[in-house]
Amino acid sequence: MIGTLVRRLWLIPVVLAGWELLARSVANPFLPPPTLIASWMGERWFSGPLLLTDEAVDNFVPSIVRVIGSWAAAVLVGVTLGVAIGRIGRLADYVDPLVEFGRAVPPPAMLPVFLVLFAMGTQVQVATIVFGIIWPILLNSIDGARNVDRMQMETATVFGVPAHLRLFRIILPAASPKIFAGLRLSVSLALILMVISELKGSTDGIGYLLSVASNNADMPGIWAGVVVLGVLGFVLNSLFLMIERRMLGWHRGARRTA
Repeated sequence: MIGTLVRRLWLIPVVLAGWELLARSVANPFLPPPTLIASWMGERWFSGPLLLTDEAVDNFVPSIVRVIGSWAAAVLVGVTLGVAIGRIGRLADYVDPLVEFGRAVPPPAMLPVFLVLFAMGTQVQVATIVFGIIWPILLNSIDGARNVDRMQMETATVFGVPAHLRLFRIILPAASPKIFAGLRLSVSLALILMVISELKGSTDGIGYLLSVASNNADMPGIWAGVVVLGVLGFVLNSLFLMIERRMLGWHRGARRTA
């Protein structure tokens, strides 16, 4: 366990040491050394009575809640619609043009529209994140549901297996590798859209902190926000991979056997 962790993370201290030496040698205000960034973060965000300061809690927590809540909503809607469209041919004929149109619209372009529809607030951020991340989930769910083994479905039909059992015992397991591929893409995309949505018209969040630091030309604050986003992305991706391994263990075992 410790050996694996060391093999995965050994490059980080090397990069930080190189960054420190480079920043101190060039003395560029736009490239502060990691020690200065860490000192800034310690004073502003990690010096509270329970580690986090009030500023950190008031901005980190809303961002994390928005990412997780929006991702969960997109998963529920995207997987449900995707499986339905993938299995119902007539529905796909009507919906496919709308799906192709929606996926072609850049999510940041919808931000002004959401600002008009919902005014300023959490609804804008959630709508932006959900709109942006639902497409990889939806498209992969459609593809996975369409490519279920026809022999399995015909056999289940001949033996009179109820529709709900066919869904949970055949369709979803067969489509799950594709679905999880879309989910993995959506995790990193959700973090990007969270920051974009919080840069304009927001009063809290990590993106808001980045906007304030940028307006004040606070370079250590900007880099501190980037570091927090990187750590948050690493943690979310690691948690997702852990869940994916548990959920798709049977699939990897089947591939090795084959």
